[in-house]
Amino acid sequence: MTEDLMTIREMCDAFDVTPRTLRFYESKELLFPERQGQRRFFAKRDRGRLKLILRGKRFGFSLEEIRQLLNLYELGDQQQTQIAKTYEVAQMRLADMERQREELTEAIEDLKDQLRWGEKLIASMNTTKKAAE
Repeated sequence: MTEDLMTIREMCDAFDVTPRTLRFYESKELLFPERQGQRRFFAKRDRGRLKLILRGKRFGFSLEEIRQLLNLYELGDQQQTQIAKTYEVAQMRLADMERQREELTEAIEDLKDQLRWGEKLIASMNTTKKAAE
């Protein structure tokens, strides 16, 4: 085995993922480890792809989007198409995330208002109860 290859355990340790995750990404044709019998060995290319997969997942890209973007690497145009398409998808994802943040901020404020209302209601019920005793 060459220095460039990593075992599934080494990949798991290096990227803080589980073997199941690596097998799943392989089944989705995102990673292409070399196989020697039942063992998988991951080359430098797989490590680069996994790094991009994990970054894409962190940003909320779907696995299908990630797969399509990774496949653009093979076009042989010095990654121009891949970079342009990644930029386009990232802009759309950022717009979605900002919209979600606005919705979440609004929901948080609404919930805080409801909690303040609930506090007042509970306090008034406790005051009424003590007065009745």
